[in-house]
Amino acid sequence: MLTCEYSSNLQEDIYSETSGHFRDTLMNLVQGTREEGYTDPAMAAQDAMVLWEACQQKTGEHKTMLQMILCNKSCQQLWLVFQEFQNISGQDIVDAINECYDGYFQELLVAIVLCVRDKPGYFAYRLYSAIHDFGFHNKTIIRILIARSEIDLMTIRKRYKERYGKSLFHDIKNCASGHYEKALLAICAGDAEDY
Repeated sequence: MLTCEYSSNLQEDIYSETSGHFRDTLMNLVQGTREEGYTDPAMAAQDAMVLWEACQQKTGEHKTMLQMILCNKSCQQLWLVFQEFQNISGQDIVDAINECYDGYFQELLVAIVLCVRDKPGYFAYRLYSAIHDFGFHNKTIIRILIARSEIDLMTIRKRYKERYGKSLFHDIKNCASGHYEKALLAICAGDAEDY
């Protein structure tokens, strides 16, 4: 589908435009090999230990194991793994990743963890950052609003308001203008108090 639309292959583009463990992780995600709905508390404890070792050792082999766990285990299993990681290390997995890794690889690992924990919350955070931290980063805002509009945009709007005290509609209205503002607001829609 993407090949027909864009005259290129996503996997080939990722492979040619990225490198290292960042590339390997992206390739793993694109292949869509994540397990569905399976949980095993004993395996969660083992995986948590592997994650802890990956944060301590930081070798190529450990990075590969970290990437394989985060990309292939079911979201339900990862919840257990993250709890076990906290028990083993006394530290949240996001904090550990931030301390142990850097660059695009670190950002990608954190994004995976945050999406597993609360995907709408993650997108609410990305929208807030795109509106407030980057001086209204149009591409990010458009990408999220369009991509999530028929999936979970209502839940994203709810998380946005819960976390930031103002509605997404309100923030877009205050930061955009003209036809662009109208288009974004039409996609976003608003709550009754926004109008």
